[in-house]
Amino acid sequence: MSRRVILAASLAAIALAGCVKPIRAYHGYIADEALPSEIQVGEDSRSTVLAQLGSPSTEGAFDELTWVYMKENQESLAFFKPKVSSREVTAIRFGEDDMVDEVLIYDAADGQVIKYAARETPTRGRELGLMEQLFGTVGAMRLPNSGERTPDNPTGRR
Repeated sequence: MSRRVILAASLAAIALAGCVKPIRAYHGYIADEALPSEIQVGEDSRSTVLAQLGSPSTEGAFDELTWVYMKENQESLAFFKPKVSSREVTAIRFGEDDMVDEVLIYDAADGQVIKYAARETPTRGRELGLMEQLFGTVGAMRLPNSGERTPDNPTGRR
């Protein structure tokens, strides 16, 4: 009896050991040779940044003078929701002469929680019920050669 208990406990421990190691996922920009933080203000230009870092993750929404490089690491344990272990966002702002004016580096602590508005955009017209949606067009369709009278065809003949 004790051997069965030891065997069952060993199998349970082995099964649970597979769930202990977190699964890591990397998203976004992965530096090959140079890091975005190594870009020098006043020394690097748009072309040297492109040569060192490659294409940006995104550009500024309202101006094309800002390039953004984003990366994020997530860890998940078993079936639980993944959690962000690290996040880095580097914004490189260029001047009118295409030289780097500013390098801004943000991490997960700099992020803000965005509150979404629960309002709905009103639509014109009225809301249809389920039965009206299903059967609302029954009988409303004109059959071919039905002889319907219209202003263009007052006799109803074709």
